[in-house]
Amino acid sequence: MNPPWRVRAAVAADRGAWARLRAQLWPEPSPAELAGELDDWFEDARRIAFVAEDGEGLCGFAEASLRRDYVNGTESSPVAFLEGWYVTPSRRGLGIGRALVAAVAAWGRERGCRELASDALLDNADAHRAHAACGFEETERVVYFRRGLDAE
Repeated sequence: MNPPWRVRAAVAADRGAWARLRAQLWPEPSPAELAGELDDWFEDARRIAFVAEDGEGLCGFAEASLRRDYVNGTESSPVAFLEGWYVTPSRRGLGIGRALVAAVAAWGRERGCRELASDALLDNADAHRAHAACGFEETERVVYFRRGLDAE
């Protein structure tokens, strides 16, 4: 039996709904800034975006890239990297997130990747559980630091 939703590669016509979903995942940047970044997902062959769609429109997305530089916790290169992943709260628990990750994994395999990596903020326990449910294993925890150099 087919689910009442499907996962497919994003197309230009998805921009508006996709940008609204991105704003739910990342509320800090302006919606215009988030929408302006969408061209990158169509113009760079090292990037891909998948969307989940049901009878009411888009209900999730996954953005991924090929990373050839060092990716924390991985042992190979290139690595498919899950840059962003979101399912609307009312559609969670239906397998949509898992299907989005599976689409990204297949895309990575087609490009010679042996690993799929991702990250989540240290305090985002929901994201940690979602990653674990999709077969990810935690590799390390990191706290980043910075120091301005113009103060001295």
